Parts: sequence; C-alpha cells; structure tokens
Amino acid sequence: MKFNKDIAIGHLASAATYAIFGINIIACRDIAIDGGLAPIVLFVIRALVAGALFWIVSLIGPREKVPPRDLLKIGGAGIIGIFLPQLTFLHAIARTAPVDLSIITTITPILTMLFAALFLKEPITWKKVLGVLVSFGGIVWLILQSVAVGGGAESTEPLGVVFCIANCAIFALYLGICRPLISRYSSVTLMKWMFLVSFIVSLPFALPRIVETDFAAVPLHVWWEVAFLVFFATFIAYFLIPIGQQRIRPTLVSMYGYLQPIIAIGVAIATGMDSLTVTKIVAALLVFAGVYIVNQSRAAA
Repeated sequence: MKFNKDIAIGHLASAATYAIFGINIIACRDIAIDGGLAPIVLFVIRALVAGALFWIVSLIGPREKVPPRDLLKIGGAGIIGIFLPQLTFLHAIARTAPVDLSIITTITPILTMLFAALFLKEPITWKKVLGVLVSFGGIVWLILQSVAVGGGAESTEPLGVVFCIANCAIFALYLGICRPLISRYSSVTLMKWMFLVSFIVSLPFALPRIVETDFAAVPLHVWWEVAFLVFFATFIAYFLIPIGQQRIRPTLVSMYGYLQPIIAIGVAIATGMDSLTVTKIVAALLVFAGVYIVNQSRAAA
C-alpha cells in the first residue's frame, strides 16, 4: 500500500487525541473525587476557555464563511460531539472504577461502525469486524488481568455504568454521522462554533452550581489538573479530532480509543504506580494489530 501523507496525518491526529484522553482519565478522576467542582461547572470552564482560544486563533488565520444552514448543523454537532459526551464522561468517572470505565469504553468502535454503516452507508467488511474484535480482545484481556492481580478494588455504581454507555453511544453517533459536515470546514472554524453553542446550552444548567461553588477552596493541584484538562484535553484534542475525521474513516478514528487505557497504564508505570509486564505488551500489540486490520479494509472513502 502506497504511503499517503494525508491519511498519515489523520492517523497521527487521532492517535495524539486519544493519547491525551488517556492521560485525561487520571486527571478527571482526581478532579471528580477531590476537586470540589461539579461536572457541569467543570464543563463550563472547559467550554468557556477552550472556546475563547478557538475564537482567538480564528482571528489569526483565514476566515471561513459558514451559511446559516450549516451553522445549525454545527451547533447540533457541538451538542452531540462536545456537550453531551463531556458531561456524561465527567458524571461517569466520578461513579465508575477506572478499570470498569476502560472496559465499557471499548464498545465505542463497535457502535461507531454500526452508526457509520447506518447513516453514511460505510460498509461493514469482515476485516473491520475482525480488527475491532482483535483490539477489543486485547484491551479486555489486559483489564481482566489487572483485575486478577487486584486492579479492580474501587467500586462502580450502576448509574456510573449508565453514564459510561451513554458517553460511548453519543460520541460514536457523533463520529458516525458528522463526517460530511466536518469535511467542509477547518478545525478552528468548527470548534469555535461548536464550543460556543455548547457553552450557551450548558450555562442555564450550570449557573446554580457555579453560585454555590467555593472556588477558593479548590486545591492548587486540582487547578493544575484543570489547566491540563482545558488546554490539552479540550483545546488541543478537539483541534485534532476533526483533522482525523476528515482524513480517515469514522470506525478507524474510534479505534484509537483503545489507546486510552494503555496510555493510562503507561502513565502509572512512568510514575512508579505500575510495572511493565508481558500481558501489557501483548495487549498493546493486539490493539495496534486491530487498528492495522481495520485500515486494510477496502471500504469506500
């Protein structure tokens, strides 16, 4: 297969996005447990600051004219691609053990494949099914091995599972139906409008919680985690997501979601909280093998 620079950029953007999201799991868990910030308040902070950054960047680069009809569509994409996924994730991570969260999020590529087939008529080929199952098997095996040695000590609430599944389904829907719209505009143009709509939609729900929040009592280390969350896991990651969506198929973009738990384990190893094992190496190889198999599928571009 010939090297395609555009497709390679799509892969790099998707991989970088989900690598950031992997680190984000650790930061969000700490904020959700000890930060003193309600999920809706944290979302408003993310939407306000990241949205402002996208608007500032848009003043520097070439401006794109967006007709009113597409503005409505972009607004809808902001709700299903930013507001609902982020809010359900923040609610889920406060109620779900990280191991359980990792298991549940592995259904996202499967749901994306189904939505892309339903709305974009993207064929479900045997290679896609095989690739998804190979990656799914690798990550589930990794997580179950972690449980076997005591990795699942934290408890999970039933409501947390509901929020996890809702998060996966909503983001899979976004990946599966929004590619035609996303292919017409730059990342900055899309995100400045998507975050603006998300911020406006969230504000009525957030105002009562903002008023009762004691921001002075939030620990300093939590504010550093919020800064990472806003700049890297929101501004940078959401800048990269459309770049991947514009260049590779929705199912393949979502496959990089399998990087999240692997990156989380990598951070734990780097900080001395975990150690590298044969199980983790084999699981990582299975994940990337699955991505490769899906990429070989001859689905229509």
